[in-house]
Amino acid sequence: MNLKHLLTLTLFLPSLLMAQSKVQSPDGNLTVEITADGGQPAYQVAYKGKTILEKSPLGVVTNLADLSQGLTLKGGETRSLDEHYTLNRAKASRIHYQANELTCHFSDGEKDVMSVVFRVSNNDVAFRYLLPKTGEAGSCRILKEATGFRFPAQTTTFLCPQSDAMIGWKRTKPSYEEEYKADEPMSTRSQYGHGFTFPCLFRIGQDGWALVSETGVDSRYCGSHLSDADPSGLYTIAFPMQEENNGNGTAEPGVALPAATPWRTLTVGDNLKPIVETTVPWDVVEPLYETKHDYRFGRGTWSWILWQDNSINYDDQVRYIDLAAAMGFEYVLIDNWWDRNIGRERMKELAAYARQKGVALFLWYSSSGYWNDIVQGPTNLMDNPIIRKREMKWLQELGVKGIKVDFFGGDKQETMRLYESILSDADDYGLMVIFHGCTLPRGWERMYPNYVGSEAVLASENLVFQQHFCDNEAFNATLHPFIRNTVGCMEFGGTFLNKRLNRGNDGGTTRKTTDIFQLATAVLFQNPIQNFALAPNNLQDAPALALDFLRHVPTTWDETRFVDGYPGKYCVLARRHGDKWYVAAVNATKETLKLDLTLPMLAEEETDFYYDQQDRTPGLKKLDVKKTGKVSLELLPEGGAVLVR
Repeated sequence: MNLKHLLTLTLFLPSLLMAQSKVQSPDGNLTVEITADGGQPAYQVAYKGKTILEKSPLGVVTNLADLSQGLTLKGGETRSLDEHYTLNRAKASRIHYQANELTCHFSDGEKDVMSVVFRVSNNDVAFRYLLPKTGEAGSCRILKEATGFRFPAQTTTFLCPQSDAMIGWKRTKPSYEEEYKADEPMSTRSQYGHGFTFPCLFRIGQDGWALVSETGVDSRYCGSHLSDADPSGLYTIAFPMQEENNGNGTAEPGVALPAATPWRTLTVGDNLKPIVETTVPWDVVEPLYETKHDYRFGRGTWSWILWQDNSINYDDQVRYIDLAAAMGFEYVLIDNWWDRNIGRERMKELAAYARQKGVALFLWYSSSGYWNDIVQGPTNLMDNPIIRKREMKWLQELGVKGIKVDFFGGDKQETMRLYESILSDADDYGLMVIFHGCTLPRGWERMYPNYVGSEAVLASENLVFQQHFCDNEAFNATLHPFIRNTVGCMEFGGTFLNKRLNRGNDGGTTRKTTDIFQLATAVLFQNPIQNFALAPNNLQDAPALALDFLRHVPTTWDETRFVDGYPGKYCVLARRHGDKWYVAAVNATKETLKLDLTLPMLAEEETDFYYDQQDRTPGLKKLDVKKTGKVSLELLPEGGAVLVR
C-alpha cells in the first residue's frame, strides 16, 4: 500500500467510525441523532436543546447474527409525512399527523443487514427495525433487542412493575394490574425484578417529561416491556418470561424475512400537555382489515362488579337490563358463569327480553383453560378456531353485540396471535371485543375495527375486593390520564354511586371519593363502551343530578385537551363530543385544592357546574364564564368538579 492510499484510509476511517445522521421534528424543537461509534448503533434525543435521552443503544440479536455491534452507519433516506385520518374510539376523531422520517441503513461491511426507521413529529419519536432477507434464510428468531432508553441522572419515574408469571388469581398474571410508584428515583428496583410495564412515564428534572411505550404489536411479534435501569440510567427492551402462559409458546418472537418490528415510541415535552394529548400510538399504524359492520359505542352496566358471581342468574340480569333501559344505556355485560347459571336456552330468552327493552348484550368468556387454573365458565371456547367460530355464530344468531374475553396472562407472540385471531373472527360475526386480565393495547383502536377496549390496569374490581384500593383510588385515578389511558382505551368499569361497595349498599369496602369525583372519572377515563358500576338501588338512593349526568355523558370524543395537573396529585382534562365540552377535575390530595384555570372552550358561555358542597354532597348550578375563560375551582380532598357546555 503506497503512502497516498494509507493517508486516504487514515482520513476515511474516523469519519466512518463517527458517522451520524440527524432528523428533526417539523417545528425543529425535537432532534434525534443516530450514530455508530465503534460499530455500535445508538441514538440520542433532545427537546428545545435539552437532553431527553443520552446516547442509547439500538439493534437486535437474532439466531442468525448479532445486529447490535460491529456495524457501520451508511446514512439513509428522508421524507416528510403529512397525513389525515379518522378514529372513532380514542381521544380524538380527526387527526393530522405531520412528521419527518429518516431511514438509516447499517452494514456489516459487506452488505446492509439492518435499517432503522425514525419518524419524528413535534413531540413524538417512533422507530422500528427493518430486517432484510440477505441469504437463504427466510425466517429468524429475535433473541433480544439492544434497544435502550438512557435518561439523565436527574430523572424521576412513574412506573408500574411487571409481575411474576403464573401468580395471582388462578395463576393468571402478568395482567398489567400492579400498583404504580410515583416520583421515584431511577435506582428504585421493580417490585418483582422483571422491570416495568408499558407505558412508562419519566420526569427529566426541570427539563421536561417523556413517555415510553410501543405500538403496532400484532400476531407477528411479542409484547415487550422495560427492564430495570442500570447504574447509568439505561432501560432496555425486555421480552416476556418463558414461564408466562404456563410455559406455552416461546418468549422470543419469530419473524418471516424481510421483517419489520413494532414501533418503539417516545413522547416528550417541557410540560405534560404533549403526553396527555399524544396520538402516536395510532399515527404510525394502519388498519389491518376492513369491516362491513357498523359498530355502535355507548354506555353499559353490569351486575358482577357490585353483586358478584351470585348475580349471574336470569332474574338478576333482568333487573340489570331494566336498569340499563331506565338509564338509556345501550348495553348490559353479563359476566362469568352465565353458561352454568342461566344456560344457553334461557340466554335466548334473556337476549330477546333485552331487545324488547332496547338494550344489547355483551357476554363474558375465558380466553382458554390450558395456561391457567380458571374454572369460571365458559372456558376453552376462545382459543380454538373451530370451536370459536361456532360459538360466535351462535352469538350472532342471538343478537349479542360483543364479548368480554378474560385471563390471558402473558405477552408472548402466541398470546398476541390469540388476541388477533379473536378480533378477526369476531368481526366476521359482527361482534365487538373487550379484553380483561390482559395486556396493554398497542395501536389496536386503529388496527382492528371491532376492538373496544382493554383493562390492563388496576381497575374497579379491586375497589370492591380491598379497602386499600379504595383508600388509594384518587391517587390512581390521577395517574391514568398521564400514563395508561393516554396510549389506549381503558376498560375500567367504574363510576360508583354506592357509598358501600356491596349489593345492599350497607357493607363491604367504603368509597372515599365524592360522587362528583366519580362523575369526573366518566370523562377522565376514555373507553368507547363505558360499563358504569351502577346498581338498581341507585335509581332510588343516588342523587338525581348524578343519574341525569350519566344518562347523557358521551363515551366517544372528538378532541382532548390537557388543562392542568400532576400525576398522582390532581388532573384537569377537557374533552369535546360534537360541539359539547366536558371539563373534568379531580383532586387526589388530602387537602382542599384551589385552581385558577383558563378554559377558552367555555368562554362567554353559560355552563353546567357540578361541584362538591362542603358536606361532600353533590351540587349543580349554572356558571357564567367570562370572555377571558378564567375559572376558579376549589376541589375538596378526594373530590372533583365537572363543567359542561
